[in-house]
Amino acid sequence: MTAMDRRRLLLAAAASAVAAACGSTAASPSPSRSAAPATAATPVTASKATVELAKGGAFAFTLRPDKAPQTVARFAQKARSGFYDGLSFHRVENWVVQGGDPTGSGSGGNQVASEYNDLPFVAGAVGIARASNPAQMNDSQFFIVKIDSHHLDGMYANFGLLTSGVDVVQGIKIGDKIKTIKIE
Repeated sequence: MTAMDRRRLLLAAAASAVAAACGSTAASPSPSRSAAPATAATPVTASKATVELAKGGAFAFTLRPDKAPQTVARFAQKARSGFYDGLSFHRVENWVVQGGDPTGSGSGGNQVASEYNDLPFVAGAVGIARASNPAQMNDSQFFIVKIDSHHLDGMYANFGLLTSGVDVVQGIKIGDKIKTIKIE
């Protein structure tokens, strides 16, 4: 086995471990890279999300419908409907915070076709959790990386970038609740 083969094997193993920690493993459709939004009749008119926490504080991030149209459309629709209101952040680590699971366990939400792009996972990047099967991702669980996390590049749907409230994201604890998410 060459050094390159070992590196690929280690990267694949690391990606599987991260994927397993981020969501469920149910079967699903093939990934898409830049298909039209799931609600083709409703154009995506979302460019910013502001997450207000129940304990106080807020953070905002730009949305990238040009790079992840289905993901942005789904996230915006769920936020506008109040889906995220009252849900908690169930995963908080030194490099990431994750919330949006309707069960609060890290295994809730439905699976949809993955939507990859070339946006890098730099500090403040916002992504969608996925299952160990790279063809599917979660339809509601989102995460914000607190540090550059290039091991996620091309392996998760990156659909936004933090623009304010870095200190709020850094201060999130497991169990902190989302009061509301406003979409502009």
